[in-house]
Amino acid sequence: MKRHEFLRELHKVSANRNYLEIGVNDGRSLTLSRVPSIAIDPAFKVVSELKCDVHLVKATSDDFFARDNPLQHLKGGRHPLRNLRRGRSPIGYWRRTTLDLSFIDGMHLFEFALRDFMNVEKYSDWSSVIVLDDMLPRSIDEAARDRHTNAWTGDVFKITEVLARYRPDLVTIQVDTAPTGQLVVFGADPKNTVLHDKYDEIMAEYKVPDPQKVPEAILERAGAVRPEALLEAGFWRPLAQARNRGLPRSVGWEPLRKALEQVGVSR
Repeated sequence: MKRHEFLRELHKVSANRNYLEIGVNDGRSLTLSRVPSIAIDPAFKVVSELKCDVHLVKATSDDFFARDNPLQHLKGGRHPLRNLRRGRSPIGYWRRTTLDLSFIDGMHLFEFALRDFMNVEKYSDWSSVIVLDDMLPRSIDEAARDRHTNAWTGDVFKITEVLARYRPDLVTIQVDTAPTGQLVVFGADPKNTVLHDKYDEIMAEYKVPDPQKVPEAILERAGAVRPEALLEAGFWRPLAQARNRGLPRSVGWEPLRKALEQVGVSR
């Protein structure tokens, strides 16, 4: 299954109410969205017809997330909530925008991809689905920081190891899509600051010059699952229902983790 086929099906099974995309390029992946969307790219050249209510942002992702209320375009936005039981005025009551589905396919350098994940997680929740592209390079040359091949993943593959090491609370799933694989992340926690706190430490260890040391397991896709196995798993409908009901992490996360383990796709 090719990456855009997988992303198309992911839009369906996740029943996402909104969508965020980092790295638009020609808009091919953005054409899959049918929900309110935000798409970020400093140099996009969209040539395909888009069929969603989209806010196209010509900026770097770092600059975008530095804005005040960057997700205001999405339905629900940041808006007042009335406390009917207490009869209080809605002024001062705000509901935080939560991303349902995010696709990170920006600059193919480890530090950019890590910051993109950190920024997206701030606006996500345990029921959100975060997808990172180009996570399974097929060769050391393809994984180089200094691009010298036609197909290029850069060194973003390191995100998998960093999340496993610093964020064991997450569930990360490598997906064997063509051509260069993806990583799907469940269990986002916007209150977790570990990656931010350890950012300099992580950079000192993982941001290294070429040639990159790509683990054999990555090159051989030893830990990757078939995309069909993930898409056909039984947890998607309960996940969407829990998200739409606004179930808190304390109630919804553990059942999801167990469901992932039961279908054999957990990290």
